[in-house]
Amino acid sequence: MSTAILAPEQAPDVVGDAGPEAARRSVNETRLLDAALRCIARWGVSKTTLDDVAREAGVSRATVYRVVPGGREGLVEKLARREARRYFTAVGEAMAAATTLEDTLVAGMAEAGRGILGHEALQYLLAHEPEAVLPRLAFAKLDEVLAVSAAVAAPPLERWLAPDDARRTAEWAARLVLSFACTPGDSDIRIDNAASVRRLVRAFVLPGLRPRGTT
Repeated sequence: MSTAILAPEQAPDVVGDAGPEAARRSVNETRLLDAALRCIARWGVSKTTLDDVAREAGVSRATVYRVVPGGREGLVEKLARREARRYFTAVGEAMAAATTLEDTLVAGMAEAGRGILGHEALQYLLAHEPEAVLPRLAFAKLDEVLAVSAAVAAPPLERWLAPDDARRTAEWAARLVLSFACTPGDSDIRIDNAASVRRLVRAFVLPGLRPRGTT
């Protein structure tokens, strides 16, 4: 679950067949993943068992194994991939809907901040099981997170910036989001608040950018 928000795996799970049975599996999987998310927000990863998830979802333990092979680790991995997809999809959509460079940066960073600070399970882990999260944000693992962030955020920024500049800007913005969201300290910046993020963008991001057509 340490990768629930920041995992680099974005590819959706593929269901190989269609029909009623596949539909049932999909519904059961969603129910189990939702239940696992609630359990982890309550107790964390280390204390959440498959029995807990089965009870929360209102299904048998056998159903958990049938729908999500791999036991607890398999379930947690599926949940991590789903939450990562949700997170990066929301950020990408927020940026795509903006119509200026400043608004695109603000929309993406604020949405990213909300995705972290508003995620109950991730916040529980940061507070009570930081060892399950913080190693994913350091050294080589951080490079993976930044690479995915750039892959999502650079295309909307390329409406105003050259591709290399867009990628560097996306990575820098991701570093700022992670810094303020995961180790906020005494800063007056609220990375989940658009007005606060706008002040940050105007002071520390926009001055270093050279949009296309400027000299």
